[in-house]
Amino acid sequence: MMRKGAGRPAVVLVSGGLDSTTVLAIAKAEGYRVNALSFRYGQRHSVELDAARRVVEAVGVDRHVVADIDLRAFGGSALTDAIAVPKHGSAAELQAAGQGIPVTYVPARNTVFLSFALAWAETLGASDLFIGVNALDYSGYPDCRPEYIAAFETLANLATKAGVEGTSRFKIHAPLMTLDKAGIIRRGLGLGIDYGLTHSCYDPTPDGVSCGACDSCLLRLKGFAEAGATDPIRYAR
Repeated sequence: MMRKGAGRPAVVLVSGGLDSTTVLAIAKAEGYRVNALSFRYGQRHSVELDAARRVVEAVGVDRHVVADIDLRAFGGSALTDAIAVPKHGSAAELQAAGQGIPVTYVPARNTVFLSFALAWAETLGASDLFIGVNALDYSGYPDCRPEYIAAFETLANLATKAGVEGTSRFKIHAPLMTLDKAGIIRRGLGLGIDYGLTHSCYDPTPDGVSCGACDSCLLRLKGFAEAGATDPIRYAR
């Protein structure tokens, strides 16, 4: 039986985190020729880029590009500015906080990232873009919702030469959208992912150890617990 990708090129956004690594493995399993795209965007630490390089090397891709953009010029996020990363004692405490959109939201980040991915896809003659957004176990970011992905897909087909001339119909794949974190982890383990290669923490120690108390760490730990699996990375607490 022919796999969905059938050797077609695709661009996959790879941050080095748990979700994007799972999406990378899914794209590979579906038979796409993967071109991985990561960003040095002015984030507070380079640990996630180190993780992205480990992941793409382990999974295997046609090409891995790290694009340089500097969102520190705008700030406005705890990931790109001198703003403290929120910490909580547990995932239950995080959920009870009802904090709305947290300060770790980077304004328009997914729109910026997908725009770069779209530009590269058009030069590659690729019509498939993959992103690891999720609308269940996530921090409440507005650019992780299904209506956002649908809107960007419409934009992609309106704003490109390939879309206007009808030579390509762009598709934004978000295969994790309706999975909770435990479901994502089970899917990844089933694909043979070594999650010890990944990094999720928003505020790691100077030597790259995950804090264990930021939103991302707590959601990750909750996911592993609910999946009945052990998180292979180290935590400071």
